[in-house]
Amino acid sequence: MIYLDWNATTKPLPEVAEAMARAAAEAWANPASVHTMGRKAGACVERARAFVAQLFAADLRDVVITSGGTEANNLALRSAFAQGKGNLLTSRLEHPSVTRVAEALEREGKAIVRWLNVREDGLLDVDDVALALQETSDVRLVTVQAVNHETGVIQPVEAVSALAHQKGALVHVDAVQAVSKVDLLPCSADTIAIAAHKFRGPKGIGALVHRPGVRIVAIMCGGSQERGVRPGTVDPVAAAGMASAIEWVNRCGRRQYAAIESQRDALESALLGLAEGALQNGSAKRAPHVSNLYYPRAVGPELVAALDLDGVCVSSGSACSAGTSEPSPVLTAMVGATRASSSVRLSMGETLSAEEIERVVSIFRNVLLRL
Repeated sequence: MIYLDWNATTKPLPEVAEAMARAAAEAWANPASVHTMGRKAGACVERARAFVAQLFAADLRDVVITSGGTEANNLALRSAFAQGKGNLLTSRLEHPSVTRVAEALEREGKAIVRWLNVREDGLLDVDDVALALQETSDVRLVTVQAVNHETGVIQPVEAVSALAHQKGALVHVDAVQAVSKVDLLPCSADTIAIAAHKFRGPKGIGALVHRPGVRIVAIMCGGSQERGVRPGTVDPVAAAGMASAIEWVNRCGRRQYAAIESQRDALESALLGLAEGALQNGSAKRAPHVSNLYYPRAVGPELVAALDLDGVCVSSGSACSAGTSEPSPVLTAMVGATRASSSVRLSMGETLSAEEIERVVSIFRNVLLRL
């Protein structure tokens, strides 16, 4: 199988697996326990916290370890509206763990949501952000992704943050797809979410980084872990894996992903040439590893299934939306439901070879002819 679904999850690095195996053997105790074994497990958690803080030039006290990006996004959005009703500016470009929380906050009477315009090139419309901030009073929070999970388009985080902060609004950035792919600094967001399994780490662990003074409120009841913000035992084994993955990011991750761009462009050009009317979705600047392609006479899920049978793993939308019959909300907002229904996403890892690229093109050609 040729795996081209790295935006859904990445293969854990060998050194990540080794770090986790060592932690499982030596630091398996409860990190909240005060005895020797507990302190050893706690050291794994604190090492991971230090590496996350380093990624964003943040203070250790401003890093909350979570179960992943979804929990981090939930924490950020719900914390912003814990003190009363206000306005929320967001868009359909966001991951379901942002859009569905926004919808839930509105149903619960805690927020009034204004859905921002999306440009056909895949960018959040900064002019509409400025207009919405001008027309809307008491904007509590603005959300903007760092990198879109379906198109790879790099979003205007700093421009949106500057506009929002001028009006006294907080800014939340979902940076889940950005770590190891693009530079994250400077980042003037108030809260930032990451997930380890998107950058060669383990599943089940991530973090919410917040600016000093931004209040994060628990959304679950329980113990006093993570200073009471996120009750529940943190897994020291997963923490060891996340720390190891961030070490790799700092050492060579961004350089390796940057080298993928020429491979991505060559593959994309070849695949677009296989069918009349085929188009790339998202013409703005992208992360180096993502292609989202439209084939006029194909049905996205059918194309995904046919490619899978022939040995190529791709997707037709966010993995968190898998199993739904609706076309991608991201692509629908950008280019309409018809084009969204006939598109597939390829997201590549740094292990892709020239031989695999040739094989992908051959398999795509055969599948498109059959369909």
